Amino acid sequence: MKIVNVVAAIIVKNDLIFITQRGYGEFKDGWEFPGGKIEENETPENALKREIKEELNADIEVDNFLMDIDYDYPNFHLHMKVYFCHLLKPHIELLEHENALWVKKEDLKNINFLPADKLIIKNILNLKI
Repeated sequence: MKIVNVVAAIIVKNDLIFITQRGYGEFKDGWEFPGGKIEENETPENALKREIKEELNADIEVDNFLMDIDYDYPNFHLHMKVYFCHLLKPHIELLEHENALWVKKEDLKNINFLPADKLIIKNILNLKI
């Protein structure tokens, strides 16, 4: 089975978490934490900064590693590294997503996240943000 290595950002601001809704592809309309694929010879942290710039035209600082997620989708195995991050400037522009929200962590459980991203929520709910 093909392995896809990705990174995801838990962007926090004023006790709120930024989430995005996919605007394309197989998982269109699903909610997720923003991020994307790690390119060859790229560190996860650099991949995350690049992906957030490409998808949201935003600059972030990667703060802390949260967890690794492994999830088997029907056509591939996803390995995701998840990091807490913060914006360096308040500007965000949706370049690839159809929607985005700033939500309270307790509201995360009421949103239709993609399956791998659901595994992150359980961990976040137990943390003080």
